[in-house]
Amino acid sequence: MYLFAGIGNIGKEYNDTRHNIGFLIIDEIIKQYEFKKDKDDFDSCIYRGIIVKEKVMLAKPMTFVNNSGKAISKIVSFYKIPMEKIFIFHDDMDLNVSRIKIKTGGSSAGHNGIKSIDNCIGRNYKRIRIGIGNPSGYITPKKYVLEKFTKNEYYLIKKKTGILIKNIHYLFNNDSNNLLNILSNDL
Repeated sequence: MYLFAGIGNIGKEYNDTRHNIGFLIIDEIIKQYEFKKDKDDFDSCIYRGIIVKEKVMLAKPMTFVNNSGKAISKIVSFYKIPMEKIFIFHDDMDLNVSRIKIKTGGSSAGHNGIKSIDNCIGRNYKRIRIGIGNPSGYITPKKYVLEKFTKNEYYLIKKKTGILIKNIHYLFNNDSNNLLNILSNDL
């Protein structure tokens, strides 16, 4: 079984904010692949389904971004999910809006949610980094990630993440290069 976890903050006031892009991705996977709600357990909303014959568990930790590791570690520990089958979807200020990169391990780059996950399960999981752009000094990063997307940003994000979700099966074959090629060719 694969674990796809999107990190974000709980509460309506955080809907469509940059920091909640992980939740946005999980919600779109639920719709596109008709995942069913399983239960709220392990401090997360849990959904189960199949993508191209592979069993997948989707998780939206209800611990707020900065404590995501607590919830994810409970799931990983209980279901004994190997690191190579863990995918975390999160925002990244170091990438332009809608740019997507896939990374295994490495630094958290200051992302407190990723720091939390690293501290709880280690670093050898796969990260799907979705660019939200950078505030360029006009606002603090903390405020920037909690702002809602502009209309143009939201359009770009929805378009690019739609392509990501349609082709997400490439992640199962360790074929992230092909997925990234598809994403970069469809601008």
